[in-house]
Amino acid sequence: MVMVTGLDFAVLVVMLLHLLVCPYTKVEESFNLQAMHDILYHGFSLSQYDHLEFPGVVPRSFLGPFVISTVSAPLVWTARLFGASKFFSQIVVRACLGFYVLMGFRAFCTAIQSNFGRSVKRWMLLLTVTQFHLLFYMTRPLPNVMALGLVFLALSYWLRQRYGRFIWTSGIAIIVFRAELALFLGLILFMELMYHRVSIFTLLRNVFPAGAVVLVTTFLVDSIFWKRWLWPEGEVLWFNVVLNKSADYGTSPFLWYFYSAIPRALSCSTLLIPVGFYFDRRLLTLLFPALGFVFLYSFLPHKELRFIIYTFPVLNIAASCAMSRIWLNRSKTPLQWVTAHLVACHLFVNVFISVCFLYVSSHNYPGGVAMHRLHELAQSNAHSNSENISVHIDVYTAQTGVSRFTQLESLWQYNKTEDLPPGGEAMKQFSWLLIGANSEKSKSVLPYSATHEVVAKVEGYNKLQLAWTSVPPFKVITGTKIIILKKRNIT
Repeated sequence: MVMVTGLDFAVLVVMLLHLLVCPYTKVEESFNLQAMHDILYHGFSLSQYDHLEFPGVVPRSFLGPFVISTVSAPLVWTARLFGASKFFSQIVVRACLGFYVLMGFRAFCTAIQSNFGRSVKRWMLLLTVTQFHLLFYMTRPLPNVMALGLVFLALSYWLRQRYGRFIWTSGIAIIVFRAELALFLGLILFMELMYHRVSIFTLLRNVFPAGAVVLVTTFLVDSIFWKRWLWPEGEVLWFNVVLNKSADYGTSPFLWYFYSAIPRALSCSTLLIPVGFYFDRRLLTLLFPALGFVFLYSFLPHKELRFIIYTFPVLNIAASCAMSRIWLNRSKTPLQWVTAHLVACHLFVNVFISVCFLYVSSHNYPGGVAMHRLHELAQSNAHSNSENISVHIDVYTAQTGVSRFTQLESLWQYNKTEDLPPGGEAMKQFSWLLIGANSEKSKSVLPYSATHEVVAKVEGYNKLQLAWTSVPPFKVITGTKIIILKKRNIT
């Protein structure tokens, strides 16, 4: 039985802190979040599901949302019995997602202890709890995060040399959630074959059955939910790699992951990776597939930090080995004592950086804040229960925090249609308008001056400004992001 330590609890607490400070989600998290809402609130009534009305660019699998929704359903139903809002249910499903990833992470850490010792595991937990991105993303309903828990399990099986389980778990992660993991987990399998730790017989005995079972499962289940025959991740792979359409969403330089993403994710601990490799050459086995994956994935021009999130814990092992060796040797000489304490102080720098990241992120979801403010305004106007209330949510608002969990009034009509002409008659009929704009004099707001009145402005993150005389030495500059308008003749 694996004991829960204080550091395990600290990881859990910090993960939940990130969730509570930033409870809203962005557009890239939309599909999984809406799917979990619809499974919980609409059940088998597929015609009411969001993805059929707003299908998005490429389809995603329902297997992840179905599992998380099933696990969270008892908590959601209990909360509803006590009168909790749908938005509380959003926090519940995200917390359940975080627990699932955390279970995989614990298995990974246990495998680290078996291979590198308890000291390395403790430093691994300390580094993780002081860094921002991994714990921040653990509760975010992204396909990458759905795969992350499985990747942790796969890595733990690999470190324990349970190769059959490694292949099956890797197959689920690759075929259902993120096809690019074939590069990362495939490099691991290739390396084990080259070192003769995995036989061709073991490979064939597991790869083909795992691939067939997983592919058939996702094909059948997702075809039901999407009402057409499809393999979701196959279509994503075709869109991103073959057609290279992901580049339409922005491109970054080839080495961006190395000089920007990894240093931001690991903070000051990044500097310890080569030190750890110097102390323990066994780390080459871990670093080769991780860094090889990042290198190969860099050929795709569209880059985001979350695309390589699976490598952060592996890179942290190297940093943890460095910290463990430096700290264990601290009593040998006065210089080593000073060095050990100075290096350990980098954890405080990590914490400071993480707090800054979290503070900035909390200002980055104006759409979610606007929905919350909208319902407050409606209640103050004493017409929140009216069946005639309609709300139009524009693209920017929908992308920055709106989900079906934030649509609190069951009698209202919430509309996200994108092709309605600005200022057209259809738009003027809505009771409330949420419009992304930086001023009430914006061109997107002015057409409604005769029919609607501005009742609120929602601010969001604009930029950082240095302020050396304050603590922290910067200020978050916000600006108007969303204008809330109410129809003049609402009674």
